[in-house]
Amino acid sequence: MRWASNQYRMTRRRLVASFSDWLELFRAGNCVTGLVGVFLGATLALETIPSGDEARITLLLGLSVYAFMASWNALNDYLDLNIDKVNQPGRPIPSGRISISSARNGILLMMAISLGSLAQGGLIASGLTEDFSSWYPAVFIWLAAILLLVNYESIGSVTLGLKERGLPGNLAISLSVGLVVLFGAAGVFDPWNQRAVSLFFIGTLYNLAREIIKDIEDMEGDEGRNTFAMRVGAEKARAVAWAILLVTMIALISPFALNVFPDIHLILMAPALFTLTVVKKHLFLAEDTAAQKMTKKSMILALIGILISALV
Repeated sequence: MRWASNQYRMTRRRLVASFSDWLELFRAGNCVTGLVGVFLGATLALETIPSGDEARITLLLGLSVYAFMASWNALNDYLDLNIDKVNQPGRPIPSGRISISSARNGILLMMAISLGSLAQGGLIASGLTEDFSSWYPAVFIWLAAILLLVNYESIGSVTLGLKERGLPGNLAISLSVGLVVLFGAAGVFDPWNQRAVSLFFIGTLYNLAREIIKDIEDMEGDEGRNTFAMRVGAEKARAVAWAILLVTMIALISPFALNVFPDIHLILMAPALFTLTVVKKHLFLAEDTAAQKMTKKSMILALIGILISALV
């Protein structure tokens, strides 16, 4: 009886550990940003929180993005196995906590869930309109994300190999983040909504600057990789990151100046703009971790301000 009890506890611990390993491989916490992006895109397009069938479509597209991001994160670790054996031996695949074959199956399963959720969202959307072609942009955006993934990770013989090309790789990641907002807007039949497009540019710029700063942070561990920071050096990379953040400030102000959002709501951007100005000090002092964290904080404040402006 005691032996059976011990076996049960050991099996339970293994199952719990296995579940946590999958969460780590998929970067489950980071994938939540995909859900948020889809919700923001739909809310901006509708100018209200989605409800009814539109809420169901938004939830399904959010699940599609979540699973897509999980699959991409796992694929990245799968393809970087030999590098991670040296630089990140504790990660789920190189440590052996998740086998190579299991990781491959997990990648395929998450991508299947992503595609299935998109298809289910399309079925609901088809019942809301007589012209289903108006929902095609959601499908095209999903396919565009697939193209970015394939060309970033260099899957197949004819790809751009963006991951090892420095700034183009950073841009590919950033575009995939921005596309999530348009994906949410496309789900409710308004992919080119001016508010959603504004947030697409804002999100892409924020993420591009942050990706460059993160590359500077990782320079010591990226020995041998062709990141933008490794190619041009830390100081030039910091200067480029700050230049992009200056453009981000313009992108934050422009929608209010152009009355895409009510100009009086520009005050809602004040916390984000102030936080961005603080990033310059951290970059000047080579405090890269603090700089990327402040950039992320500014982005969150901007998203909150834009959401409030859309709903008020």
